[in-house]
Amino acid sequence: MHTIVCVKQVLDPEIPPAKFKIDPEAKKVIPPPGVPPVISVYDERAVEAACRLKDKHKGKITVISMGSDKASDVVKHAISMGADEGFVLRDEAFENLDSFGTAYVLGKAIQKIGGYDLVLCGRQAADWGAGQVGSILGEILGIPVVTLACDIQAVDKTLRVKRIVKDGYEVLEAPMPSLITVSSEIGLPRLPAGMGLMLARRKQIPVWKAQDIGAESSKLDKANAHTEVTSLSVPTRKTECEIVAGNTPGEAAANLASKLIKLI
Repeated sequence: MHTIVCVKQVLDPEIPPAKFKIDPEAKKVIPPPGVPPVISVYDERAVEAACRLKDKHKGKITVISMGSDKASDVVKHAISMGADEGFVLRDEAFENLDSFGTAYVLGKAIQKIGGYDLVLCGRQAADWGAGQVGSILGEILGIPVVTLACDIQAVDKTLRVKRIVKDGYEVLEAPMPSLITVSSEIGLPRLPAGMGLMLARRKQIPVWKAQDIGAESSKLDKANAHTEVTSLSVPTRKTECEIVAGNTPGEAAANLASKLIKLI
């Protein structure tokens, strides 16, 4: 069983809020110096799901990540968990793509790898949280899509997926190959073992550019993007406090009630 897992590098969510900066003119987040990116927590769950299937059915896990020169660290983290190999997709043309552009690049890479039985993605990215890439990628690949999985079982060439819904869960069956987005309810990811860490450290991660995967420049043109970031800002919070007094507790309560009525 060959499983391909798509993972994303994101800012470390543990950084102090004071280190989080944005460029409102360029409409992008400024990475804090000295703080390396980490694997998206949802994609880490997808790697865990792939490892569980490998534990039971053997096979191979391939990880792909589109990002900066630090994306290889994210791929190596997945290898330390139990993945077998990985690829980084890095090209200036890949920068600042929307969900459709990202899915297109991932799709071209997956088509080049070929021979897969299952594609796994996190339910959403831990930074933008759009939750679109997985479904779009499945459409590009022309395979069935099941979202929000909390358990995945493989029987022969059929996948049995337990997925989260508003009032509980439902169980669906899908043929191989299919694409599944994995939810946090699947459980905590395993901690990398010593042997896995050493294997990942020695692993050479190939880098693919646009021409290596046959990506068309027109598909990567920002002018043809389906979505656009019109503004980016850090939310500001303002709190006000007013002490409502009175000569007696009853008078204070009456004054408070009067102020509350004015707010209705």
